[in-house]
Amino acid sequence: MVNMLKLLQEQQQTIISALGHHIFLSIISVSIAALIAIPLAILLMNHRRIGEIMLQVTGIVQTIPSLAILGLLIPFVGIGTVPAVIALVLYALMPIFQNTYAGLTQIDSELLEASEAFGLSWSYKLFKIRLPLALPLIFSGLRIAMVMVIGTATLAALIGGGGLGTFIMQGIQNNDNQQLLIGATLSALLAIIFSICLQALSHLSVKKLTVGLVTFLTLGIGLMGYQFYQTQQNNKIVIAGKLGSEPEILMNMYQELIQADHPEIEVELKPNFGNTSFLYRALQNDQVDVYPEFTGTVLQNLYPQKLKSHEPAEVYTQAKQVLQAKDGFTYLEPMAYENRYALAVDQETAKTYHLKTISDLAKVSSELSAAFDNDFYTQADGFGGLKQAYGLDLKDIKRVEPSLRYEALKNNQVQVTDVYTTDPQIKAQHLVVLTDDKQFFPPYQGAPLLNARVMQTHPEIVASLNKLAGKISAEDMVDMNYQVTIEHKKAHTVAKNYLKEKKLLP
Repeated sequence: MVNMLKLLQEQQQTIISALGHHIFLSIISVSIAALIAIPLAILLMNHRRIGEIMLQVTGIVQTIPSLAILGLLIPFVGIGTVPAVIALVLYALMPIFQNTYAGLTQIDSELLEASEAFGLSWSYKLFKIRLPLALPLIFSGLRIAMVMVIGTATLAALIGGGGLGTFIMQGIQNNDNQQLLIGATLSALLAIIFSICLQALSHLSVKKLTVGLVTFLTLGIGLMGYQFYQTQQNNKIVIAGKLGSEPEILMNMYQELIQADHPEIEVELKPNFGNTSFLYRALQNDQVDVYPEFTGTVLQNLYPQKLKSHEPAEVYTQAKQVLQAKDGFTYLEPMAYENRYALAVDQETAKTYHLKTISDLAKVSSELSAAFDNDFYTQADGFGGLKQAYGLDLKDIKRVEPSLRYEALKNNQVQVTDVYTTDPQIKAQHLVVLTDDKQFFPPYQGAPLLNARVMQTHPEIVASLNKLAGKISAEDMVDMNYQVTIEHKKAHTVAKNYLKEKKLLP
């Protein structure tokens, strides 16, 4: 609790900003969904067959994984707030439409017959009889949608959409329970507060609610439009990175180097993208200008190629040529260290089974269980290829989030896991990294990847970023990752200290 309060104090402005953006995302999404779902339910209340079809359609949308929707939207609307809002609107449609439609179609038929007998107009019956009677169910749908959207909005952080999900993602990746609790607790509190507020609003008249909703929605859409316009007009450089401490450290180094040489250039950081393909699409769509990418990832994931060599320099050259030919991207000179895939075991397992290499592991693999990151399990340069190359036959394999595989190993739930060779947990848990004696894994050197737009508008940043070429040893990177992930230091501070220590900053 003391550490959590300290973090709240240190990052007060960041937390307030994330909270405000999360509230904005949630309210604007539910408002748009209500503006679509409620009129649609009114339109279909006397057309039961079509209404039932719409109930099925909105229900099907609800079953689509949110990450899949976000991934599908990126090529069309890019990253950030817009795709997040679209995805959240789709998720909010079902409960609002379902409850509104049920409320409007389950009104006592005798009451409706009496209104017909009195010759009341359609609009009078709608606003004075149907909607007031259906209001409790409509607000029940709004409350369900709001709670659902507040929870789902945490995933917006994976595509640079911001919000409280940023703290949750950082907490998971850096094994920082304080950040995780801040994100989760504030998200839960928001859901409770908005549920109570919607309950209070249910006592207002239909007319006041309609005017309030339309006014808020107009303001919200206007704000989104202004933000989008400002983004298009602003000539700033956007630097992004994948999940984890290492990409965040590198991003901060890029920012420091650029602004030290060119203080007039505005640089924006977008950390914690959850997927390589998400980030690369954003680079293609000019919504991200620079991000650190690894040579092996380019040739194994982005544009799968048969490696001409396992020599790091030749792999870099091949990756650079592919990126230039496919998308016109510039791939700068790599840093010294490599962040390869590897397999690791704890010291007791290594001693018991005499494990030093992956070939040693293959001989006893049928007796051991493993926990693998999902990417490692599915990629061509991951477990599938490794299994064939070494003849691995593990007893049991669990597919888990990256940070959880270390917990599984620590708790002796598994004996083997995949690691990146610069992961700080290797140092923290004193793990034994098994030698890839058949050289299955390709080299993974990190380097800044730049799109064509930033090369045209700010070619001067190349010289700044190239100051990292050939720098940062594996030991340096492990130590910096350790400071951020295990000691919970800020990535910005760690990055700046390294650059000053190496005299890359004044």
